[in-house]
Amino acid sequence: MQEKINGQCHCGTVKFSVVLTDGLRTARRCNCSFCRMRGAVAVSAPLSGIEILEGKEALTEYRFNTRQAVHYFCSICGIYTFHQRRSNPQQYGINAACLEGVSPFDFAEVPVAEGRHHPLDGGGGIAGYLRYFPEPPAKAPR
Repeated sequence: MQEKINGQCHCGTVKFSVVLTDGLRTARRCNCSFCRMRGAVAVSAPLSGIEILEGKEALTEYRFNTRQAVHYFCSICGIYTFHQRRSNPQQYGINAACLEGVSPFDFAEVPVAEGRHHPLDGGGGIAGYLRYFPEPPAKAPR
């Protein structure tokens, strides 16, 4: 059985638990106009995998273009928490940065989905990769 991971928005108004499809191995970004500006790393979960524990009334949604993908945000702090995918409406993309103990800087390499030409419009695939190379900590002066 896969474990539940707790998550929340920045201000803590929206709290949820989620069972991910394949842990953090589904991490990816997207280069569509919206995701490019949002900049989040998303991991996958089935629709049945998420439970809103607190703050459901504070969630607001945003839809654009085809209006099929449903992006959810905390109406208090504005943080994107998760979205129901257009490419797979049976899945949520979960903002990895909202998950307890997870940072987008934990991922050395994240595939970037080709969202400018959506798979449902004849495009898709991987557009490239984002890589993170942390600087070693500075040595303390003697």
